[in-house]
Order: sequence, then C-alpha cells, then structure tokens
Amino acid sequence: MNILVIAPHADDEILGVGGTIAKYIHEGHNVFVCITSRGYKPLFSEELVETVLREAKECHKLLGIKETFYFDFPASMLEKVNRSEINDKLYEVIYKVQPDIVFIPHYGDMQKDHEIIAEASMVALRPKYKHRVKTIYSYETVSETECNIPHTANVFIPNVYIDISNYLQKKMEAMKQYQSQLYDFPNSRSIEALDALAKYRGATINVRAAEAFALIRQVI
Repeated sequence: MNILVIAPHADDEILGVGGTIAKYIHEGHNVFVCITSRGYKPLFSEELVETVLREAKECHKLLGIKETFYFDFPASMLEKVNRSEINDKLYEVIYKVQPDIVFIPHYGDMQKDHEIIAEASMVALRPKYKHRVKTIYSYETVSETECNIPHTANVFIPNVYIDISNYLQKKMEAMKQYQSQLYDFPNSRSIEALDALAKYRGATINVRAAEAFALIRQVI
C-alpha cells in the first residue's frame, strides 16, 4: 500500500503517527510524508528553521520514509494564505502518491494551522477525483489536540487503535531526532509524555502501546 501522512508542521507526523509509520514500513508498505509549512522571520529564526529541516530529514531517514514533500506556506500564519493554493498543493501530492490510506491532523486542534490543513486535506480528498482514497484517519497531536477550548466541536473521539507495541521504541528514537521540539517532562512534548500516551491508548485495547485515530471515511 501507499500511505500518506499530512503534517501541518515538522514533528506532527511523529507525534501522532510515528509508531504506525514504523509499523507500516516494517510490513513493506510505502509511507510518504507531506509537511505543509515552514517558519519565517520574525516568528522563527533562520537558524531554527534550518535545524528543524535537518532534524526532519534525519528522522525520516531513520524511519525509512519513501519521500517527503515540503511546502513553503508560512507556519503559524496559514490563515493569511489563499485557501485554494493550499488545496491545490495538497491535491498535487495526493495525485502523485496515489495513497490507499491518508492520515490528517484533527480539525479540532488548538493550532489554527492544524484546522486549516485538516479542512484543506478533505477538499483535496473528495471522492470525485480519479484516484479515490480508501481510508482517511485523523490523528492526535500532543500539546494541540488536548489544549483547545472544551467543546463538542473540538473533541477528539478515537475509534481506531493501531497496536504499536513492537514499534514504540522506534517512535521514540524518531522523535528524539527533533531535539529542537522536545522539552522536559511534565511538558506534553516530552518523551515521557509520549510514552505515557502510547501506553494509555494501548491499555484501552489491552496491548502494551497504541496510537489512536478517528476514522473519517472508509470505502470497502
């Protein structure tokens, strides 16, 4: 299969789908990642932007990602971009990859970039096009998914769990490549917090570790 993970920012793909990515690759599937934004001054220094890009490449090499697509849309400022530009760029990647499964961010995340990319992804994934994706999931991103204003429209309700018991360590190794994005526990963007979430999601289905997703659409 071809699997595509769409990430608003570099590291979201690992936070939400890292163990599942490792599992799919180990099983012989092709995994592609699309990082849809990059930092610009004055919000982000050039040094930090270069560091994150280097970390992403090292991380994806470690996992064995087939190909990574990098967009130049401004991080934390996607609301200033014409929506059709984002839709079209995502469609181009989907058309090239021809994925069977696509993972997108949860639309209820606190970060506006996540909401915009989730909505744009669904525009590009409409089943009216020649290539029809079989399955679409949304994933949770620590420090974003759990931090929005409590409301029924924002809540992440997982209904699909992927057992990553044998791949949790690989996820942690991959996340450690993003040293610029990691913090000390009890910050939610820490190795300990990611480990705790994976074990909690795993305990939900009586396995040692899991990642949780919300099924958006499946065609059988």
